[in-house]
Amino acid sequence: MALDKNDIAKRIAQELQNGFYVNLGIGIPTLVANYVPKYIEVEFQSENGVLGMGPFPLAGEEDADLINAGKQTISTLAGASFFDSATSFGMIRGKHIDLTVLGAMQVDQSGAIANWKVPGKLVKGMGGAMDLVASADNIIVAMMHSDRQGNPKLKTKCTLPLTGVNCVKRIVTNLAVIDVTAAGFQLVERAPNVVVQEIQKATEGHLIIPQEVPEMQLEY
Repeated sequence: MALDKNDIAKRIAQELQNGFYVNLGIGIPTLVANYVPKYIEVEFQSENGVLGMGPFPLAGEEDADLINAGKQTISTLAGASFFDSATSFGMIRGKHIDLTVLGAMQVDQSGAIANWKVPGKLVKGMGGAMDLVASADNIIVAMMHSDRQGNPKLKTKCTLPLTGVNCVKRIVTNLAVIDVTAAGFQLVERAPNVVVQEIQKATEGHLIIPQEVPEMQLEY
């Protein structure tokens, strides 16, 4: 049983540690704020100038003035602060972010990521992803294992324009948790009821498979 987007976010939320400052990219990563374990406190930062984001607001409680970098309405926690983008990127470039969670169109076995442009398609800009991957020491990618045409997104070498190189540490997909190592993709966990052969078939890059691959334990 492959995970859905919320399940991927739940699994990534298990990577959070008490006191972390965390940047959440557009797409699946924004959902992580909804699943913070009750026993830890983290500060979510958005490059449009917010520190202290909370989960998505309930229907009817939205404030159009409170948004994240993806233009989604957000809630804020007690003590949240707002500032200009120069200050926000000062936090990012100054390495004050403990964990960055990004979406991606491709990741390759060297840790390169492509997540900002598809050739021939109009984009409004590259956003903050290039600053994030250039500055962050701990990057987790949240994405589906295959694209809509069924093509692998975990590549031997990225074919789309790169956002950064040698930067991704861990990938959480709808099928598995995978670490990027010097030898290639290391399979760490498999989604509930997903077999290793299914993950291997959906992965283009070199996949290192240990003798025992535990099943993900999702906290609900």
